[in-house]
Amino acid sequence: MPVSSPTRRPLSSLRALLTSAAGGGVVLMASAALALIVANSPLADAYFGALKTYLGPLSVLHWINDGLMAVFFLLVGLEIKRELLDGRLRTWPDRILPGFAALGGMLLPALVYASVNWHSPETLRGWAIPAATDIAFALGVLALLGSRVPVSLKVFLTALAIIDDLGAVIIIALFYTADLSLPMIGGAALTLAVLYGLNKAGVSRLWPYLALGLVLWGFVLLSGVHATIAGVLLALTIPLRLSVGKPDDPTSPLHILEHAIQPWSAFLVLPIFGFANAGVSLAGFSPHMLLDPVTLGVALGLFLGKQLGVFGCVLAAVRFGWAQRPAGAGWMQIYGVALLCGVGFTMSLFIGLLAFALRPELEAETKIGVLVGSLVCMAAGAIVLRLAPQHPARR
Repeated sequence: MPVSSPTRRPLSSLRALLTSAAGGGVVLMASAALALIVANSPLADAYFGALKTYLGPLSVLHWINDGLMAVFFLLVGLEIKRELLDGRLRTWPDRILPGFAALGGMLLPALVYASVNWHSPETLRGWAIPAATDIAFALGVLALLGSRVPVSLKVFLTALAIIDDLGAVIIIALFYTADLSLPMIGGAALTLAVLYGLNKAGVSRLWPYLALGLVLWGFVLLSGVHATIAGVLLALTIPLRLSVGKPDDPTSPLHILEHAIQPWSAFLVLPIFGFANAGVSLAGFSPHMLLDPVTLGVALGLFLGKQLGVFGCVLAAVRFGWAQRPAGAGWMQIYGVALLCGVGFTMSLFIGLLAFALRPELEAETKIGVLVGSLVCMAAGAIVLRLAPQHPARR
């Protein structure tokens, strides 16, 4: 009778996430490329016209960015809660390296953008655009590199991106809100209190949470706070049955919901978002437009700010003895991952739409900056990781 190795463990939800997010990243790349092609083809008028078409109280683009993306933010909230309470970020030693790297990876890009746009209060409003990392794109690139990248680095990148997403959610809630409606905020708070009560009462069925989640989304939409924040708030109330060492506990409501919506988010919600928002007309485009303050600030923030912030903070944390380097990873491999952190497609576009909602020309500059910066980071990161020697421990 064969004896199983004690070092072998069941496939964890984190590993499943790495696989699905990587596949989703490839689909997201394809949807973004298709949007660029359509936006610069004879179908451009139909493309932009369809996005502006109203379905009820909101336009198609509005339904995508405020409605469908709430599902993505729900998943983000579930991942944050799971990792902090029951996963790779459940202890402070686990949080130090990705947390410190995420902090540097948000501050430096914002400072780079601000240094380019300091003279214009209007464009300075986009300071947070290059601060976020797109986990789907980054893991998609790592998936293409296969076994050349240690699993420890993939886990590090995932943890960093989750903390990064938490920072982006806080930024959106604090800095990108419209005029607030106190009655609607009160309704949202009351709904959230009921959801919290369900959690404390031990209700484990998901349908009451999801039904009240729709009510919460409606209140938040009308409150002036961006509607997608409702997804994160709902996630924080979903019951999680702690099961350290058994991340695939099939009885925990949070795990059930996370596994149920992960494929929909990766292969439907994000590709639709990418297709609806990556399309930018290049008619009349000239190279000097790359030097426009918003475009330049976003591109340099993603390329220079991210790599300096992430790699510099990892180097400092290890050198000062605050944390250990990811197992089996060399410094060149870590630098390659720091470059990939500059791929900021989904969340960067999302924040750009909030920052310049009434300035279409600045939205276009944002999209060009995000696309240029992300593509350069993808290419540079892939090349560095492809050429990086494997760490002796791995060999």
